[in-house]
Amino acid sequence: MKGLALVFVLIWIGTACAQDHKIVQVPLPKNSEYRYAQCEPSIAIHPKNPKIMIAGTVLNDYYYSKNGGKSWKSKTLKSPYGVYGDPVLIFDAKGRPYYFHLASYKETSHLDRIVCQSADKVCKPFNDGTFPKPNGTKVQDKHWVAVNPFNNELYMTWTQFDAYNSANPLDTSIIVFSKSSDQGKTWSDPLRISKFGGDCLDDDNTVEGAVPAVGPNGEIYVTWSGPKGLVMQKSLDGGKTWLKEEKQLEKQWGGWTLEIPGMSRANGMPVLKCDLSDGPNRGTLYLNWCDQRNGEENTDVFIMKSTDGGETWSEAIRVNQDDSEKHQFFTWMDVDPSSGYLYFVYYDRRNHTDNQTDVYMSVSKDGGETFVDTKLSKTPFTPYKEIFFGDYLNIAAVDGVIRPIWPRMDDGLITLWVALIQEGEY
Repeated sequence: MKGLALVFVLIWIGTACAQDHKIVQVPLPKNSEYRYAQCEPSIAIHPKNPKIMIAGTVLNDYYYSKNGGKSWKSKTLKSPYGVYGDPVLIFDAKGRPYYFHLASYKETSHLDRIVCQSADKVCKPFNDGTFPKPNGTKVQDKHWVAVNPFNNELYMTWTQFDAYNSANPLDTSIIVFSKSSDQGKTWSDPLRISKFGGDCLDDDNTVEGAVPAVGPNGEIYVTWSGPKGLVMQKSLDGGKTWLKEEKQLEKQWGGWTLEIPGMSRANGMPVLKCDLSDGPNRGTLYLNWCDQRNGEENTDVFIMKSTDGGETWSEAIRVNQDDSEKHQFFTWMDVDPSSGYLYFVYYDRRNHTDNQTDVYMSVSKDGGETFVDTKLSKTPFTPYKEIFFGDYLNIAAVDGVIRPIWPRMDDGLITLWVALIQEGEY
């Protein structure tokens, strides 16, 4: 029996290694001399043709593929308003590509607007860009965008700082909302949706990380983190009116600025998604984040979910299935609109005793009840704390096509990678 058990273990290990080995990883071509280029990635898959996909990284890199990510072309995005990082790449419901980013407009002040640039096709030039109305010298930062698939409206949320990095208690940060009903040509005036503000120090007590999601009846949900932990807002009329005050959901242990050895910084800001599939979990909201409730040396990835439009939420559910008491961080998630399956990507140190870091994907096919972890990276890497490495990874899933994207650092050099995964082949 012992011999049979040993054979079984060897077969299992061989199968696991084969799974790791067969996951194709593609490097994206570098197009920028910016020292920290190819971090803070964003990726999107065309909703009607999954072979077409786009990606972006700081400060102004743009990538596109028309063969499912097997090969990529890279360009430098330009705008008269400046392109200054925090890329958010999306397709709208009609398949039009968009690139949202921070601005550095020489005619006004640094970071005074969020710019939306779009193109007719992924390989065509992007327009100069549009933006919600600036507010003097107030800094506009850390945006995210959702598409309403039913009417093709664009919903954007972000943080407005009275004065970035100011210690003045009179300076505050707030969450604002704007939408476009004409494919980004014009934007509604920014509307404050956070009753409770935060400080301007870009730290745990700053309100930040606002991510919108759209429900099956066009509801708009937004979550973020700050002094009150993880919170949620909600609009049932296309963003005209909101709850009188944000709903507190959960404490974020360790705050959203987490301490991870070897990382210059490690945000654990929340990610919000809604299941819009025709599956059994249609309408379920999923909130994904990292925190250190299990100890400062044991960061984990969590979700909580709501099946009643955000009125009530489950307890926190741990996503990573290891028992290593090591760090898992930089999480992002997506929900495939065709199946309702949940996909997560994050950095993981379960296999190491030092700062060596792997990339993992977790999958749930039953609405966040159970998860399966798969190691994506063939080899670990070790980051240098003195080198900026961004704030997050990204992942997109459409019709069983899953594309996690992440930077790695080898000898201080940052490179960008995407895994080519088809549902059931990991």
